[in-house]
Amino acid sequence: MADFITQYAGVDNNRLGLLGICGGGGYSLAAAETDKRFKVVATLSMFNSGRVRRNGFEDSQLDTIQQRLKQASDARAQEAAGDKILYAGDADMTDEQIAALPFEMYRQGYEYYWRTHAHPNSTFKYTMSSLLDLMRWDATNQIELIQQPLLMIAGEKADSLYMTEDAFAKATGTKDKTLFKIPNATHIETYWKPEYVKQAMEQLTAFYGKYLK
Repeated sequence: MADFITQYAGVDNNRLGLLGICGGGGYSLAAAETDKRFKVVATLSMFNSGRVRRNGFEDSQLDTIQQRLKQASDARAQEAAGDKILYAGDADMTDEQIAALPFEMYRQGYEYYWRTHAHPNSTFKYTMSSLLDLMRWDATNQIELIQQPLLMIAGEKADSLYMTEDAFAKATGTKDKTLFKIPNATHIETYWKPEYVKQAMEQLTAFYGKYLK
């Protein structure tokens, strides 16, 4: 992102701010750890993709890590041999199946991404072999390298909040960090409910305005 935007005339290379939403929040933290072109970093409803793919949501799949790694390894070997590519996350769920999901984020997430805000080009799937990369990755690994000002925003009622709180606590390298919880908001609601978007934007506007003058 920094490589790309700094090629444009008029861009002030000394005023690059970083914002990541959901999974992008985790990747933004990882980028800011080592790339000091980013002067500040903010996240909204941060989702630690590696931790969830490895441990399951709310660490609910700890007992199947090795089994899933074996499946991913076998899928990689199958791809390398030129055989069929296997995919995960490829499911067209009924409303009843969505309602039966155990986590609110997934129930609302399927409704949002699969129904109300689905992109026509989205496949909603990823290769099984990609879990080899995802499951060894973690948004909080080396997070103490972040020395830039940090703002983390999440819904107060989000069942994904534990990921933001965990990352925030581990970000010990910055002397300027803020955790803002949007009252009554769940994870997915921070994307689109006007009253929650407004609060997030107010926080972000003040944050970037302070540090990127």
